[in-house]
Amino acid sequence: MRGTISIPIKKVARFADQLCRWSRNERYALVLRSNSDMLTCDACSPFSRYEVLAAFGADSLIVPSKNYFDELRDATAQNNWLFGYLGYDLKNEVEKLSSNNSDGLHFPEMIFFMPSIVFAVQDGILNIHYSKDKYNRQTAGCLFDAIMDEPAIAAQNDKDIITQARFTKDEYIDTVNRVLAHIHRGDIYEMNLCQEFYAQTCRINPYETYLRLNQLSPTPFSAFGKFHDKFLLCASPERYLQKQGNRIVSQPIKGTCPRGNNPQDDKQLADKLKNDPKERAENIMIVDLVRNDLSRVAQRGSVTVDELCGVYPFPQVHQLISTVSCNLNANSDIVDLLKATFPMGSMTGAPKVSAMQIAEELERTKRGLYSGTVGYIDSQGNADFNVVIRSLLYNKTKRYLSYSVGGAITSKSNPVQEYSECLLKAMAIEKVLTTS
Repeated sequence: MRGTISIPIKKVARFADQLCRWSRNERYALVLRSNSDMLTCDACSPFSRYEVLAAFGADSLIVPSKNYFDELRDATAQNNWLFGYLGYDLKNEVEKLSSNNSDGLHFPEMIFFMPSIVFAVQDGILNIHYSKDKYNRQTAGCLFDAIMDEPAIAAQNDKDIITQARFTKDEYIDTVNRVLAHIHRGDIYEMNLCQEFYAQTCRINPYETYLRLNQLSPTPFSAFGKFHDKFLLCASPERYLQKQGNRIVSQPIKGTCPRGNNPQDDKQLADKLKNDPKERAENIMIVDLVRNDLSRVAQRGSVTVDELCGVYPFPQVHQLISTVSCNLNANSDIVDLLKATFPMGSMTGAPKVSAMQIAEELERTKRGLYSGTVGYIDSQGNADFNVVIRSLLYNKTKRYLSYSVGGAITSKSNPVQEYSECLLKAMAIEKVLTTS
C-alpha cells in the first residue's frame, strides 16, 4: 500500500541536485531530471510528464541471471513503481547473438527495483509516493526538509584522471574502413561503431561529479543511478521509448554538429546539419528501423513519423531528432514493447541483427549499460526510458571508470570525420574529469 503527499515546490533544480546527494544514504537510487529550466531544446517537452522523478530504497529487487524479460513481466504484474535499467547485451536475449568482448565494469545485465519512496515533480508540485510499510505521512513529509539540508559531499576525485582509449586514432579509422567494406558488400546499410575510454584504479566522487556533468551538459534525459557499488552518471539527450496509456513515442537521434561561437555561426552550422545528405540519411535509416520495430506491437496503421530530422540545440552540439509514434495493440504490454524494440535502432544500425553481429566483431569491449536504457514503469504501466549515451559508468569496488562514444557509419562516412565526431561527443565528459 502507498500513500501520497503533495507539496508546492519552487527550487526544482536545487531539489534535483539534493536528491542526487541524498542517494548516498541508500543502496539503490535513481534520479531522473528533464533540466527544462536550462534547455532551449523543445523536441522532448511536449511528451514529458515530470521535471524530476526520483526513487529510493528497494522494497523488492529484480536482478535476473536468465529469462530477463519474463522476470520483468512478473514484476510489472504487481502494479507498483519500477525503476532501473536494461543493458545493451540483453540483445542476446531477444536475438540469437552472443557477447564475448572484455568487460571492466561488471554491471548486471538488468536491474529494476520497487522503491520505498518516489519523488515526482510536475508543474510546481512535488508528489511524494511512499510505502506505508516504511513510512507514514509525517515521516515521509519530513524527508523533504532533510533532503534540502543534505550537505555537499566533500570527497574529491583523484587528481589528473587520465582515460585510455581502446583504439588509437589510426586503429579507429581502420575499423571504420572495415565497417565501410561491409556496407559496400551489402552486409549492412549503417552501423553504430562504439569505442570505450577507461581509467583503472581511480577514485571519483560520483555524486558531485554527476552534478558537474549536469551543469556543463544539461539534457532532457539526464540520470543519476546508484546500484549498490555501481554508478551511472548520464547526460543523455535521447528518448528511447515513452508509453502513456496505449500511446507510444520514440525519438531517435542521428546527426550531430558543434555549436557556433556566435549566433550567426551557430545558425549556419544548424542549417548545414539540417541539409547535410549524410546526416539526414543516417537519421532516416534509423527512423525506418524504429517504424519497423514498433509495427511488431502497434495497432495496424498507427505508426506515424510526427517529425523527421528536426534540428535541436544542446549546450555542446546541435542534434537531428525525429519523432515516431504509434498506438500499442491490445495484446501487448510494456515488456512486449521493450522486447520488440531493444536495443534501440539508433545504437545498432540496419539491418539490426547484422549490424549488431558486426559491431560485436569489431568493437573491443562489451557495451554493458552504455547503449542500454534507464527509466521507470509506473503502477499504471506507463513508462519512459532514455538511451544511455554521453555517460560515465563507475564501479566503485573495482575503481574502474568508463565512458564510451559512438557514431553511425554509412556509405558516405569519412573515417577521419567520424573520429572527430567521437571526440566532440566526449568533450563534456572529459571536461568534467579534468576540472574536478
